[in-house]
Amino acid sequence: MGKLLLVGCGKMGGAMLDGWLQRGLKASDVVVAEPVEAIRPKQAGLRVVSSSSEISETPEIVVLAVKPQSMDATLTDLKRFAEQGSVFLSIAAGKTLGYFAGHLGKSAKVVRSMPNTPAAVRQGISVATAAAGVSAAEKKRCHELLEAVGQVLWVDDEALMDPVTALSGSGPAYVFLLVEAMAAAGAKLGLTPDMAMQLARATVSGSGELLRQSKDPASQLRINVTSPGGTTAEALKILMATDGIQPVFDKALAAASRRSKELAG
Repeated sequence: MGKLLLVGCGKMGGAMLDGWLQRGLKASDVVVAEPVEAIRPKQAGLRVVSSSSEISETPEIVVLAVKPQSMDATLTDLKRFAEQGSVFLSIAAGKTLGYFAGHLGKSAKVVRSMPNTPAAVRQGISVATAAAGVSAAEKKRCHELLEAVGQVLWVDDEALMDPVTALSGSGPAYVFLLVEAMAAAGAKLGLTPDMAMQLARATVSGSGELLRQSKDPASQLRINVTSPGGTTAEALKILMATDGIQPVFDKALAAASRRSKELAG
């Protein structure tokens, strides 16, 4: 087989596969193991199987894109590849390096990563951490695979994966909630719900693109919108008050980080 085995091809796994192929990875260098026929990829030249048990050749890298609750059963068959030196790249939330060592062996080469859902439009960001046995070259290869769907950062301290999960892993949901809240507030002021939602969606997505393209920090972009004594300044008096948005986010992210620790055991 080729150098890469993708186990699971749901939304995140499928997004990663599309990114790899668009960046020039040959379809013949990838094998996909996906038990659900309806979501199996159809790209020409791609080998697709229903189970990793159908694969005998040892891949260079195994990308684990299955649900966390399915991981135990998935790893049972894949342990043989760990014993043969394959690198495992996991995008499963809450599954620690210690967890993989327990299932694949203490010497297994594992990279744990936390991507987020904007990966579906190649605008994600992933944070990764590696087990001690992963070489610099192997980390670079995993970096390239994650980079196909967005930015990539690395941490040496695995404990930081919990606040990472709270901030960027769960973060898209906070942004979507912001859109809902802005639209609801606009509707209460007399806009039709449809118009309020259209305005909120366009404002948040456009602001995100401005933030992406600008070299200015977010604080400066905020200041650029805010005329002294104007409408924006009046709203920011509420949002930036001592009981405004910051303490709410502090509590929310702390709760998410705490829950990440709990789920990891």
